Amino acid sequence: MLSWPEAIGAVADQIGFAGVVSVDRGGATEFVQAYGLADRAWQILHTVGTRFAIASGTKGLTALTVVSLINDGALRLSTTARSVLGTDLPLIGGDVTVEHLLAHRSGIGDYLDEEAGYDVTGYLLPVPPQDLATTGQYLAVLDGHPAKFPPGQRFCYCNSGYVVLALIAERVSGVAFHQLVAERVCGPAGMVGTGFLRSDELPAGTALGYLPLAGKARTNVFHLPVRGSGDGGIYSTAADISAFWRSLFTGKIVPARWVAEMVRPRSDVPAKSKRYGLGFWLAQHGETVILEGFDAGVSFRTVHDPRSAVTRTVISNSSDGAWPIARCLDEFLAG
Repeated sequence: MLSWPEAIGAVADQIGFAGVVSVDRGGATEFVQAYGLADRAWQILHTVGTRFAIASGTKGLTALTVVSLINDGALRLSTTARSVLGTDLPLIGGDVTVEHLLAHRSGIGDYLDEEAGYDVTGYLLPVPPQDLATTGQYLAVLDGHPAKFPPGQRFCYCNSGYVVLALIAERVSGVAFHQLVAERVCGPAGMVGTGFLRSDELPAGTALGYLPLAGKARTNVFHLPVRGSGDGGIYSTAADISAFWRSLFTGKIVPARWVAEMVRPRSDVPAKSKRYGLGFWLAQHGETVILEGFDAGVSFRTVHDPRSAVTRTVISNSSDGAWPIARCLDEFLAG
């Protein structure tokens, strides 16, 4: 029978995996391995330190940025979006709160509605990607989407909600959202390789994202905003993700009482076999906390068990590459 590192290698070979797999235990790296190409045209290999986009994994950092402002007294969970947005985004109801947005229970319309389904290879943005470089510029894609249901009625994953949170954080702090995340999350966590990079000027050591198109090496540069915001688009490394989990559960980002509040389940999500707190997916049973991301040229999953201090992270620069490896890790290491 194969050991789990051998099984990971076998699956990686079988699917042509491109990315990094990391397992930490008690703050020490137990396994880390890079596979495949960061740049297919120039045949540049991934290293264990390659930076990748992590798509919706960003939402956990957004939530922590907002909660840090709450901890400082600049916001409350009960603060309404309308009290900060003023006349912007008039279709967001006056009773939608920061807590509703964090928990995906706001009911607001979504500029990328995952309930409706979409083709990850499609050109989905209603404006040119280069026009989405600052959080304020996202107002152009957030506006005009009617509410789907009254706030608090049910869970509905909402990308727009997390960009609205980024706008709220900017306006109450007077600091640009990208800088806020750097100061309030990445800095305290020691995430030195993490930040909101422009996809059209990626630095060395950063993976290009590739669409799942057979026989083609087409990047995602026209498929996603040129620079991400509250709902996705930050770049990070496997080592930084491990540092993130260690820092989160030792109170270095926000106090322990707020960490407990964020990982308290707000919704059961049977379709995903998971629960949701504030910014974090939660295992259906137990205390395991999860961040995931999926987009054009991006797949990411990191799982942390605070009881055993084991972290499993898979990051890929293809849309579906992470999932077979993540399932293999779950099979061998979960529980």
